[in-house]
Amino acid sequence: MSYVRRWVLSAGAALALMIGFAGAGATAHAAPNPAGTTSATARLSDGQAVDSAAALKKVADYWTPERMRHATPVPEQTPGPLTKALPTRPSGPRGSTPPAKPAASGSVSPMITESAVAGKVFFHKPSGGDWVCSASALNSDSKQLVITAGHCVHEGAGGNWMQNWTFVPRYRSGARPFGTFAAKEFRTFNSWISSSDLSRDVGMVTTWPLNGNKLVNVVGGHGLNWNWGNSVAITILGYPANANNGEIQQWCQGTTSDGGGGTIKLQCNFNGGSSGSGWLMNFNDSTGLGQVDGVMSTLDSTGWNRASYFDDAVKAMFDAQGGVT
Repeated sequence: MSYVRRWVLSAGAALALMIGFAGAGATAHAAPNPAGTTSATARLSDGQAVDSAAALKKVADYWTPERMRHATPVPEQTPGPLTKALPTRPSGPRGSTPPAKPAASGSVSPMITESAVAGKVFFHKPSGGDWVCSASALNSDSKQLVITAGHCVHEGAGGNWMQNWTFVPRYRSGARPFGTFAAKEFRTFNSWISSSDLSRDVGMVTTWPLNGNKLVNVVGGHGLNWNWGNSVAITILGYPANANNGEIQQWCQGTTSDGGGGTIKLQCNFNGGSSGSGWLMNFNDSTGLGQVDGVMSTLDSTGWNRASYFDDAVKAMFDAQGGVT
């Protein structure tokens, strides 16, 4: 493994801050989703919708280098007793969507240590404080999609949608080589919103173009996998705070197993800040691309991380949000 920085797995297992804006005031909403998801317009911490050049500038201005440096890593969720009945596996035929390389040849220079498709997410919680998660660009019709954990877009039961949300691909010790991409629209599962259901801890975010350039066209995007079972070989890319204070992208590799309660698990001991990291099948370390088969959700006391199992419902979420522009 040469493309990303290695995280040791246990044996048991801006710089371009000015945001381009087109179509001020336009709002695009996905159709109702039978998988049981809800979308919402991204907002500033004062409640204003991020739907104009002025609002986009406020997001960019908010995230100063100092504020990013002092944002708190979101703690991994605690799995608790995973007693929920497992979903039928698979819930339908196995499926995949393709990853995409950057549109402009040579736009992403080679890096030995990190994938440009993975990055950090920064946001303000309505309940207080500035926080950081991990996420990945996801290839879709819009070329504007990010995938992360549900708890990185919505606070869960009793809470609200995150504010001042922005994605920084290949963040490294404060460097933002591709700029920052502000959120336009969020989507997550209703059961995460209503009851913090860890089997549905998944979020997708449509981002605004930056200087007229769409995220996946700039850095590339992973594909999506669903219904592939609970034992798959994966690579996880993210920013756990227990390595280099979360300032440098890390990786972990292994084969997953059934995590109980509608999850899969791997013993990586990735802690706070890695929430939303992509669990990637078919990862290619020469391109930094793979297919997302889960996103980091929880960490237990013995170092096991878990991710929601990706089934037909996750594919339906992707279908609902992937074309929003």
